[in-house]
Amino acid sequence: MDIVKKISALTQQYPRPVVALGMFDGVHLGHARVIRHAVDKAHEIAGTAVVFTFANHPLNVLNPDAAPLMIGSRSLRREIFKSLGVDVLIEIPFTKEFSRKSPEEFLELLREKIAPVFVVTGPNYTFGRFGRGNGRVLLREGDAYGFKAQVCQALTVDRKIVSSTRIRALIASGDLSGANELLGRNFTFSGTVVNGDRRGRKLGFPTANLEIPDGRAMLPNGAYVVHVNVRGENFNGIANVGDNPTFKAVKRRLEVFIDEFDADIYGEEIFVAFVSKLRDEKKFSSADELKAQLAEDLRTMRNATVD
Repeated sequence: MDIVKKISALTQQYPRPVVALGMFDGVHLGHARVIRHAVDKAHEIAGTAVVFTFANHPLNVLNPDAAPLMIGSRSLRREIFKSLGVDVLIEIPFTKEFSRKSPEEFLELLREKIAPVFVVTGPNYTFGRFGRGNGRVLLREGDAYGFKAQVCQALTVDRKIVSSTRIRALIASGDLSGANELLGRNFTFSGTVVNGDRRGRKLGFPTANLEIPDGRAMLPNGAYVVHVNVRGENFNGIANVGDNPTFKAVKRRLEVFIDEFDADIYGEEIFVAFVSKLRDEKKFSSADELKAQLAEDLRTMRNATVD
């Protein structure tokens, strides 16, 4: 199914669409405000709240060397959209062919296949070939294409604009509280549980192992207090980011001990929300020393106030 047909199939049965346009990587506080404006407007007119976004970042196609690390997975983003009240998600691949559309062709696509009555964007949204379309174009040309446009102002925290770029920098530097503040939630990493070496089980601390793809943002190596969502249920836990230096080095990964949980979840997706840092990653002199530290980490986690 080509992109145009996919859009039509998703929207033809929904009345009076109010469309939020954007990449929404990480769905931070600024993104959430744009989406809530669309949801509120849809409720006001008895319409349908729609998010129109891309499955991949445009720079992955236009300039792969400059493509940013993604703050969250597509599945996490879908869950956040749902929690914000979005009725319909249009998530299409950004391709070279799509990148050649002029701003006018993009607006014509919106009119023909979605027919929005309102369009809502953030201040830096661009569209069409070479990014020639922007909020001013939407405001100026909207009536001609059958919709009213709203461009939300940038959101600031501590007199700085909330942006995905700023959040990526906070995550990379290990400023978890700063990143969580701008996200409006705990930084969350989701992935499919893969087979590990099962060494944690032998130590009495079985872990769910997640690979860290090269294109995803991740905190510095260390141990963290986390919330873990498994099969829709929430648990407390301890997560270690790193390459397991105590034993044979492995590719950097996320190992999660889920407190008061014992089930086979290989091949299942889990969501790991980072609450606070426990300590830096450390190479231990023996398995017994590591086991003692894990027991201490568990006591610290259980004694902490984990909201």
